Amino acid sequence: MITFILSILALILGYFFYSRFVEKVFGADPKRTTPAIRLEDGVDFVPMGWGKIFLIQFLNIAGLGPIFGAIAGAMWGPVAFLWIVLGAIFAGAVHDYFSGMLSIKHDGLSIPEIIGKYLGTGFKQFMRGFTVILMILVGAVFIMGPARILNGFTSNFVSYTFWIWIIFAYYLMATLLPIDKLIGRIYPIFGIALLFMAAGISISLIANQYSIPELTPRNLVNMNQEADRFPIFPMLFITIACGAISGFHSTQAPLMARCLKNEKLGRRVFYGAMITEGIVALIWAAAAMSFFGGVGALNDVMREQNGNAAWAVNEISNSLLGKIGGILAIFGVVAAPITSGDTAFRSARLIVADFLKIKQVKIQNRLAVSIPLFILGYLLTQIDFSIVWRYFAWSNQTLATIVLWAMAVYLIREKKFYWIVLIPAVFMTAVTTTYLLIAPEGFQIPKEFGYPIGIMLAVAALLLFYYLTIIKQKTFRTT
Repeated sequence: MITFILSILALILGYFFYSRFVEKVFGADPKRTTPAIRLEDGVDFVPMGWGKIFLIQFLNIAGLGPIFGAIAGAMWGPVAFLWIVLGAIFAGAVHDYFSGMLSIKHDGLSIPEIIGKYLGTGFKQFMRGFTVILMILVGAVFIMGPARILNGFTSNFVSYTFWIWIIFAYYLMATLLPIDKLIGRIYPIFGIALLFMAAGISISLIANQYSIPELTPRNLVNMNQEADRFPIFPMLFITIACGAISGFHSTQAPLMARCLKNEKLGRRVFYGAMITEGIVALIWAAAAMSFFGGVGALNDVMREQNGNAAWAVNEISNSLLGKIGGILAIFGVVAAPITSGDTAFRSARLIVADFLKIKQVKIQNRLAVSIPLFILGYLLTQIDFSIVWRYFAWSNQTLATIVLWAMAVYLIREKKFYWIVLIPAVFMTAVTTTYLLIAPEGFQIPKEFGYPIGIMLAVAALLLFYYLTIIKQKTFRTT
């Protein structure tokens, strides 16, 4: 219990202190006119209050990640607490803040266009395609997950396919309508519900004196029952993404960057939403570790349920919150991914529109971009959920890594303290490359070879960055 409480306190302190340092490094200026005001179009550039934007951003980035990912990550034991805290403060929230603020700086541009400005045209072209694919994967994952949950309650009279089409219909409306007409009105309500759900579970854990494992030297080990197959590095850092660092967030930040009325509010919205998501992830990880009787028991039940985190959510919610609270909790678990999926498709539309230079004021232009994306998303729902989820997880963290490198280049050019993004960029490069090398869905290279190769690739990326951004630029200036 002490580790759990200290972890939440650490996240809160991280927001109040480290976020101010990050904001100072970026140089947020309250006097600059933001794109929301200067480029207002009534569709995507719409000024809104920061409280509403915070709740929308929080719900956009939450999805299934801080719930399903945290439950799966809890199978490694209390080391998951350490990754959530350090990842959220020093990597995820920094990544989210700079994603949003650089979008504001560049007139609300989507993340592939921002990456292109700092990593070059080749990277921009690659990231346009890569990011759109990731957004379609996110949309498909966040259709399949809630559709399966809803089908579990209604299988006697409606089918899984029925819920797929219902969710798609909602996605179409949310993607096409002006952001303040649907998303701006209902997301804050869903966001508040998700926060109340997490608060209710944490209070119940403490009030009922559940035994949450402590992070001690003895417990700082891999408690996963398949430890050889799923080592802490890099598997845990891929599994718990949205509670620590997630590339998907960088695609959502520009949506809210187009609505923020003052740069000084970016710290509350972008950094603050990520810290809040980290707290939600901590709560679900703690609940998973304690509710079933310990980490070992969690591994047993998750194996019996074939890794079905939705089942664990249902059991925990109904027991800790009662029938009414359990229903509300399940509603939150369904609403969160749906409301992340629709903004994923909205982000994909904006990325494609930016690339093709198609103005999005007219609805027929929005339809022309959106319909092909929805067709691809539907086709992905016909593939096994676990396969789509695994590739989404790796793609998600790879995007975060690339975004961090782009931010490091930006800070180098601005002659600012670039280490705040360079260190997490190198670490996440080691994570994503090593995962690709040794994971069951990767190249399956033995760990004794995969680890050194992955680390060497991260070091090589650092040396290349140093050469291109520092040594080469110095040489250029002196000739």
